[in-house]
Amino acid sequence: MDTSKKKKRIAILTGGGDAPGLNAVIYTLTKTCILKYGYEVIGYRFGYRGLLLNEYKPLTLETTSGILHKGGSILCSSNKHNLFDFPLKDENGNFVRDKDGNIVKRDVSDVAVENLKKDGVDVLVVLGGDGSLTSARDFSKKGVNVIGVPKTIDNDLKATDVTFGFNSAVNIVTEALGRVHTTAESHHRIIIVEVMGRNAGWIALHGGIAGSADVILIPEIPYKLENIVQKIEERDMRGKPFSIIVVSEGAKEMGGEQTVSKIVEDSPDAIRLGGIAHKLSYQLEQLISDDHEVRPVVLGHTQRGGETSPYDRILSARYGNYAARMIAEGRFGEMVCLKGSEITSIPFDEVIGGQRLVDPNCELVQVARDMGISFGDQPVKERM
Repeated sequence: MDTSKKKKRIAILTGGGDAPGLNAVIYTLTKTCILKYGYEVIGYRFGYRGLLLNEYKPLTLETTSGILHKGGSILCSSNKHNLFDFPLKDENGNFVRDKDGNIVKRDVSDVAVENLKKDGVDVLVVLGGDGSLTSARDFSKKGVNVIGVPKTIDNDLKATDVTFGFNSAVNIVTEALGRVHTTAESHHRIIIVEVMGRNAGWIALHGGIAGSADVILIPEIPYKLENIVQKIEERDMRGKPFSIIVVSEGAKEMGGEQTVSKIVEDSPDAIRLGGIAHKLSYQLEQLISDDHEVRPVVLGHTQRGGETSPYDRILSARYGNYAARMIAEGRFGEMVCLKGSEITSIPFDEVIGGQRLVDPNCELVQVARDMGISFGDQPVKERM
């Protein structure tokens, strides 16, 4: 064995919002790199911020022991640090603004590239969604050896069939629907459960079907209030004086706009959706009979937390293992992905831009319709 040959150093960072499965990828990638290939592994803390500030920690068999099942990220994460469009702050920590009041931003990516060189990093593995992977592509174009791994509970990356974190989030939604079902039935209430997903309705669709929802509202299928009311009344007539409505945070009425919770100025994705459950609750209370109370339930970040589902643990392990293989084979500028049952990879340029959204005419939507689930876009058909 040639001991004079430099040991390859691999760096990992987790960008964007956290998702169950991040630690499983870190665990598998680190163990495979060390045990199979003899690499050294480090992890930058708080995503690209750690890369900018050069804050990292060693990833060893000891430091990654026992993390496979845990949600979150032992490296911590951040969804506010785009190093190619970085907001400036003054000595008091306030944003620097131009004469029109806009935050002044600049490209600080060269600092990150220099840190990678200083730290002796041979390959950077980015675990993230569309924003993080866009930066990964841009670093690749600057000569950095980068590999991407697809992460988002929203399942909206167009280049892979499934992202890790999605299955865990659906499990949480399904369990929550089971819990609200009993209280809705006991009080004859309409309970509206708001779930995440941004512009994609995958969590609402899968969770709604698995959790026996009566109405599923998703961004891809705008709804009419009168159709939802009609569904509630139809259930009343069948002796079911309660209803469960699952609504994706990005859902909207026909001809209406999405409900915005707040604007985060220093985030690359400044618009935060949310509040649709409360809005819809108020609207329905004005339209349905006094026999029903309407209650909104916002699951929020519970969908991101807790233990990683077995499916996501295995998917993450496959992603991490394949990323290690790509490192060994010198295949950079690509993202690991799942196509059918096969783990493969795809160039960053084919990953970025556009979202994987629910096709309103897809099989799963039709399955739901055939079960009598309303999407709020059509009047309720009379039962035969």
